[in-house]
Formats: sequence, structure tokens, C-alpha cells
Amino acid sequence: MPQFTAPDGARIHYTDDGHGIALLCLAGLTRDGRDFDDVAPHLPPLRMIRMDYRGRGRSDWTGADTYTVPTEAADALALLDHLGVERAALLGTSRGGLIGLYLGATAPERLRGICLNDVGPVIERASLERIARYIGQTPDARSHAAAAIMLERGALGFANVPPERWFAHAERSFRQTDQGLQLTYDPALRTAFLAAMTGDTGDLWALFDACADLPLALIRGAGSDLLSQATADEMLRRRPDMLFADVPDRGHVPFLDEPEALRVLHRFLGQCL
Repeated sequence: MPQFTAPDGARIHYTDDGHGIALLCLAGLTRDGRDFDDVAPHLPPLRMIRMDYRGRGRSDWTGADTYTVPTEAADALALLDHLGVERAALLGTSRGGLIGLYLGATAPERLRGICLNDVGPVIERASLERIARYIGQTPDARSHAAAAIMLERGALGFANVPPERWFAHAERSFRQTDQGLQLTYDPALRTAFLAAMTGDTGDLWALFDACADLPLALIRGAGSDLLSQATADEMLRRRPDMLFADVPDRGHVPFLDEPEALRVLHRFLGQCL
């Protein structure tokens, strides 16, 4: 099981597959590298690097105080150093996109470009409150089949998604045990999330603007409650060269294997060569 040791001693799990341009894939808040299983078969030949954030997947649980964007960004740079990757394109879903913006502002020399999956400098409060209701909570569902139904019912903005896709999402989100389903991440992530909700996140538009010299792409779920159309429009106004796709029948977040998402991804990767 490939792991590297972060500067504070945490063991961080990752996968490193393929050859060519390096694409660092950073998942959503509670998710891990498996979040990109759906898109992986549809990408051109490249080196796909996925990291399980600390506290998620198969990485060490290191406590709520360490589950922050700056710490996770430092882990991402440490992973690139570990692998000897000087520069990588970055594909960031939700939390991963925020880490991408942070790295674009603080370490632009390490990036070839940033593709944001349904996230931007403004995160809608209603979406944060929705996430706060479930993050860190063990589900009532006792099987992956039941969890798949739960996930589908709670998926705002989604339509025409086959049941097997929700089942795969359930398998990635929960571990089956004799006592029912358990989270695949440290429940203390809830504490970190709630603290971040009430804290000062700073000017995220400044991070976005700091990425002016990097190729940029944005994929948005047309029904997203986290990334509003108004925010996407402002991002396009500030970066008219930004590649953009609004994916129909998707909320937060697109699976990334939708035709609209793939067209943007392929063009983005071409810009990063």
C-alpha cells in the first residue's frame, strides 16, 4: 500500500498510475482518491496521482486541528516532492478545488493548471448548512444498498443517474461492519468543518485572482447548491479564458465522466502540456 510520511509524521496514502503529464487529483471534503474512479478510464494517457487526505480513506487520522486546507495543501506538495514531480496539473473536486486555489496562490511554480469541479471563491451558506447536518454522522442505513437509496434521495440537483452509480458511491463512502455501516473518514472532521464554518476564511477571490497566470477550468453541476451560477459568472468575467462546462442533471458534484465535463477536461489537459 503506497504511503509517504508527511513532515509531522502522518502516513498519507496515495496511488500513482500511468505515465506522461502528472495530474494530481484531490477529492471532496469527506472523500478519498477513489472519487476519481469514474473519470479515470476516460482520460488521455497521463500520470494520475491521487491522495487520500489525512483523516480520510487509508491515511492516518491526525485530529480535527490538522484537517485544514493549508495542512492538506502542504501534504499535497510533500507528495509531489516524494514522487519527484516538479509540476502537476491539478483536478480538484470541491475541497480539492479550494486546495488547488490555495496552491495556485502560494506555490504556482508547482502547478501546470487548475481544474475546479463545482467549487469557487464563494460557497453558498445553505450548502454548508446542509453538509453540517450529515458530516461525521454514522448513517442509519445498515447496508450499502440502503445507503445508495439514502444518497440518491438526498442528492439535490441530480437526475438520470443509474442506481449502480449510487451503489458505487455508497461503497466508497461507508465501510460495512457487523454493526452496520461506518464512515470511511475520521468523525472528527465534523469538528474541523464546523470550526471552519464559523471562522474567517479570508478573501477567496484573492486566491482566485492570484491564479491569473495558470490555465484554469471550471466544471459546474447545473443544479449545484454550493457553487451558484452568479459565482461562476463572476469567475468567467475575471477569467474570460477559463474553460467552462455546466453539466445538466448534476448537483454538487458532477461525477466527471459526463460528456460536458470530459470535453473541458481534455481541453484543459491540452493547455497544461
